[in-house]
Amino acid sequence: MTDFLLELRSEEIPARMQAKAREDLSKLFVGELGKAGIAAGRISTYATPRRLVLIAHDLPERTEPVHEEVKGPRASAPPQALEGFLRKTGLTREALTERDGVLFAVTEMPGRETAQVLAAAIPAIVRAFPWPKSMRWGAASLSPESPRWVRPLQGIVALFGSEVVPCEVAGVTSGAVTLGHRFHHPGAITIGSAADYVEKLRACHVIVDQDERAAIIAVGAKMAAQGAGLSLVEDEGLLAENAGLTEWPVPLIGRFDEAFLAVPPEVIQLTARVNQKYFVCRDGDGKLANAFVCTANIDAADGGERIVAGNAKVLAARLSDAKFFYETDLKTRLEDQLPKLDKIVFHEKLGTVADKVERVAKLARWLVESGVVKPSPLQGRGLGEGASTEAPSPADSPLSPTLSLEGERELADMAERAARLAKADLVTGMVGEFPELQGLMGGYYAAAQGEPRQVAEAVRDHYKPVGQGDDVPTAPVTVAVALADKLDSIVQFFAVGLKPSGSKDPFALRRSALGVLALLLDNGVRVSLSKATAAAGATAHEDVLDFFADRLKVQQREAGVRHDLIDAVFALGGEDDLVRLLARVHALQAFVTTEDGANLLAGYKRAANILKKEAPGTSKHIPETGEEDPLAEVEDPDFAPIVAEYARTEREKRDYDREPAEAALIAALDAAEPRAETAIAAEDFAGAMAALASLRAPIDAFFTDVTVNDADPHKRTARLALLARVRDAVHRVADFSKIEG
Repeated sequence: MTDFLLELRSEEIPARMQAKAREDLSKLFVGELGKAGIAAGRISTYATPRRLVLIAHDLPERTEPVHEEVKGPRASAPPQALEGFLRKTGLTREALTERDGVLFAVTEMPGRETAQVLAAAIPAIVRAFPWPKSMRWGAASLSPESPRWVRPLQGIVALFGSEVVPCEVAGVTSGAVTLGHRFHHPGAITIGSAADYVEKLRACHVIVDQDERAAIIAVGAKMAAQGAGLSLVEDEGLLAENAGLTEWPVPLIGRFDEAFLAVPPEVIQLTARVNQKYFVCRDGDGKLANAFVCTANIDAADGGERIVAGNAKVLAARLSDAKFFYETDLKTRLEDQLPKLDKIVFHEKLGTVADKVERVAKLARWLVESGVVKPSPLQGRGLGEGASTEAPSPADSPLSPTLSLEGERELADMAERAARLAKADLVTGMVGEFPELQGLMGGYYAAAQGEPRQVAEAVRDHYKPVGQGDDVPTAPVTVAVALADKLDSIVQFFAVGLKPSGSKDPFALRRSALGVLALLLDNGVRVSLSKATAAAGATAHEDVLDFFADRLKVQQREAGVRHDLIDAVFALGGEDDLVRLLARVHALQAFVTTEDGANLLAGYKRAANILKKEAPGTSKHIPETGEEDPLAEVEDPDFAPIVAEYARTEREKRDYDREPAEAALIAALDAAEPRAETAIAAEDFAGAMAALASLRAPIDAFFTDVTVNDADPHKRTARLALLARVRDAVHRVADFSKIEG
């Protein structure tokens, strides 16, 4: 078995493309060799700014001979069938083999040298490579059919063992020669085989392994910060980017003018990160320090002093721009920026950003005035696995007994104020330069102009949660504005027919829905989604509610909640308070995993199947007590004899000796139904399940001892009605027909 080395050397490969390029190189290589029936024992891939590398371990010297037979039509088949088979195989009639009256296309392929397979595979891989952006170069670039690469291809190393695999791509021929570090070792290096490639390049100041470079930067940056009495602000994305920008990384620490610390720390960090690829540091108090760590690509003779000085000068220019934007923005109040939002189109079908602001402000106020947004006992807990099966009542909110009308009005005023200011920073200079800071800068500007803390926080955080793992706001004003903003986007885009479809979600409505769910569940917010979406202007409630139901299943799947149980509760209809719905679902999940729950589910399904077969269309049974007889309310004296005769006849029909198990089930239902109803009314869903659990043994006994389809039609009708009563009792908790198992 032999190892194969492929190095594709070019001008700088963007750092953001390197990880995907390694995956694509491996995938294309495996695909090309698979066509010849070759599989490597192991594949390693590497990327630096100047080279993309693959090492395939344990390849055979030759491919195995291939014997392939394709069965065709019978020899006596019509000419059309034979012609089709010949076209498919590319053979002539004389080349076919006949056995037992059946024609076969037999192909014998002798084994090939693996080097020959590799020689053909390399150009194919280069031509098929799916770079996000690529270019043509040189004289050949005049033709659109010329090879393309991310940057001009400069060299190919292709070694099978110690032998060069001859090939040519875009005028570049393969060999055993590469180049070392651009400055430390710009001369040629001859590679002996895959075995010495990594170490030979290391000796020439090129660390091929991207993970090793990242580790060097991580340790070196931390040590540089600690040496200055600081701590590094770690950033995995920036770490990977620096590793992709260097072949011989050397972390260095520098300083910038303390005057720049007057700018919000997020601005400094983003300026350093985005524009210069620098890490930032914190002091002992956790505050941003006037220090940065850059990663040089050279081991400088002066220890990096000139490199640091140059980088500090460039960073100072960037920070000067940021400071200018910040100070200029502070001169204009946020409300004075609002007229500019009239000129920004939110969406051609939904008007301007100013139109959205108006909708969100009204909705945020409604959420407070309707009593929806209140601090909850569940704040910060959510409804994950193991959460309580009792939903918090709206009356449980700490604000409920103490919040006066004046206080509620003040809260509503702040929510509306925050919503009206929330988008104003979109037209500021700072957000124009750094769109990532929208919301955050608005919060700074709101605080600077003297807005209440709750308003400034709501402006800052109203986009949250942006994605999985993001902080979920808990402050009432922020929750109101964040909910209003996301609900408005979902409802409005649905209203104009721009719903997510398949993998397409151009307006990130799925993310907005998950944000709404997180806000509701983490804060225990009690609201009817139907009412909330109606307040947001929804006209097609079912579509929006179905959308939320789908997102809820996605969100809860990670918490171990079964989707069929969510369906079982949604199927009841009218249950769109998600906090209460999930409390019901959690109680149901805990119940159906018990022996009582599993047996009750089995008994329910047996009853439902009998009713479906014997009494299709039944839902609620007619109560069997005389005073609840619908004819008992007829008060016309002339009709009284008829009523009395009907009642007597019905009583005679009902008066039969019930089987003990039948009577026991009726007694169990008489006891369980009111207990379950009381528990559901109190939102004690675990208690409701416990009440239903008492039906398990009577139902089992009923099916064991009682014949439902009795020859006596009156007994049969009564027993079917009893089964319907069982089904209806269970359906008060959930639609058990939706539960799997």
